[in-house]
Amino acid sequence: MSQSAMRPNMVITVLCGTLTSLVVIGFARLAYGVILPAMRADLGLSYQQAGILSTVTALCYVCFVLAGGLAAARWGAKASIMFGMLTVAAGFVGLAFAANFWLIMTLMGVLGFGTAFAFAPMVALLATWFPDKRGLVIGCMTSGVGLGVLVSGVLVPFLFAAFGEQGWRVSWGVFAGAALFVAVMIALFVRNPPKATASEAGHLPADKKWLIYRNPRVLIVATTYGIIGMSYIVQTVFMVSFMVESGHSAATAGSYMAMMGLMSIAAGPLWGWISDFWGRGNALATCIFLVIMAMTLPLIEQSLPYFFFHFLVMGASINGVFAMIQTSATDQVAPRYIPIAFSFATLFFAFGQFLGPAIAGWLIETTGGFTVAFSFTVLVLSVGFGLTLLIRRFPKELAVGEPSVGAPPSAEGPAEAK
Repeated sequence: MSQSAMRPNMVITVLCGTLTSLVVIGFARLAYGVILPAMRADLGLSYQQAGILSTVTALCYVCFVLAGGLAAARWGAKASIMFGMLTVAAGFVGLAFAANFWLIMTLMGVLGFGTAFAFAPMVALLATWFPDKRGLVIGCMTSGVGLGVLVSGVLVPFLFAAFGEQGWRVSWGVFAGAALFVAVMIALFVRNPPKATASEAGHLPADKKWLIYRNPRVLIVATTYGIIGMSYIVQTVFMVSFMVESGHSAATAGSYMAMMGLMSIAAGPLWGWISDFWGRGNALATCIFLVIMAMTLPLIEQSLPYFFFHFLVMGASINGVFAMIQTSATDQVAPRYIPIAFSFATLFFAFGQFLGPAIAGWLIETTGGFTVAFSFTVLVLSVGFGLTLLIRRFPKELAVGEPSVGAPPSAEGPAEAK
């Protein structure tokens, strides 16, 4: 009751969450695919090196995502998010001036490091402040990813046209300015949830945490999240290059990417609203099926209509997948365990993003084309679709509930909860 009275303004807090995802996911991760063709040409990078750069970002995210959750639990989510945002800003500034491959690789790692301290703590903060509207607020936060794709698809080609071969450097510099602006917004308007919630989760003994880590439902959601991360990062890093290599202009590819971003801004909140009455698993399975269809289209034919419908269907569905799988991760446990469960699931997501570009880049280099890489992505997504059919059958009871007084937290598997 006191928490409800203390709640900050939902609109402003969610806006800060949306802007956070715009910077640390939209700009720090996904805009790389739009910047890549010009950056690769200017620096003389191979596709395998381009994949390595994205992989390094994901590797640093993998290595530090749990540390980000621990920092949020120990020093507060706001401090962790601020630290992550300022770190990402520093990485952007460095990329605007760097010319050496090894230095660029280090700076891409800095982006992943900063993202680990910003993204998951912000999701946990929103889920803790607004548990009764969890699907909506997380859906709104994921719309920042679509907004980032939209801005990148429009802004980056414009900067390329205005600044020529230095346009990719100017793009990183503009992203740095955006990160600093969002850091100021967070400093002014974001408040930590009540300390008890964070501290109880943060100081949970290791044996109790394993009740969450080993729970079958948590593992299924986390594995699905990892598959989504692996598949989506391959699409964002290499689909524009696939389109350009197929004979279409970079400007057209950028406009299609912008269309995808524009549609995905509304997709997260819309699919979250649908899942409230239709069921999270049903909506999630439908969304991931649409993503599989979208990824299959460019494999059938590399003409403009097929690329157009690829980006159209992806825009209508991908943020719904993100919103519902992230909400599903927080749905499985009691509120005090949300930071642990979500950070654990995000570890799988980050590991998927670590593997995806490396595997895809290797397949592109060894086969001399993009078809095998995207066929592999469709295969992996099909496994994810099978897992969503299991999520559809999850019972409503929490997998890991609130502990009784003096007792450890309860952990129910699907069979027990039935």
